[in-house]
Amino acid sequence: MNTVERFRAAVEDRDLTAFDGLFDPDVRFFSPVKFTPFEGAQAVHGLLNVLLRTFEEFRYVGQLAGEAEIGAAGRPVESHILIFRAAAGGRQIHGLDLLQLGDNGLIVEFTVMVRPLSAVNALSEAVLAGLAADGIAL
Repeated sequence: MNTVERFRAAVEDRDLTAFDGLFDPDVRFFSPVKFTPFEGAQAVHGLLNVLLRTFEEFRYVGQLAGEAEIGAAGRPVESHILIFRAAAGGRQIHGLDLLQLGDNGLIVEFTVMVRPLSAVNALSEAVLAGLAADGIAL
């Protein structure tokens, strides 16, 4: 299995340990609940632990692959979009997991986008409460 397949399986199985070895040590996670990214594999693991507890009825419904530019130099990298549906705080969510892979085949950037705004707000409250409960600093 490649990195994206392993990531998808880890999410679908809600298996936090299956994320080990998928992220570059300097991964950046762009979240809809925080303006600046979470940085580093340890921070991303902590956030994923909260997200796995927060999302309800989570399922991937599609996947796209291509190339995208990242970083200040605009260097093209392998890029994957995993389309999902879920619920949080009683709100239905439509979302995307955008995974950017580095030359080492690991995830170097991970962006989550969700809609509608009411779901973003419900998700934000739940995630921030989960981060606080786990002692993860924003």
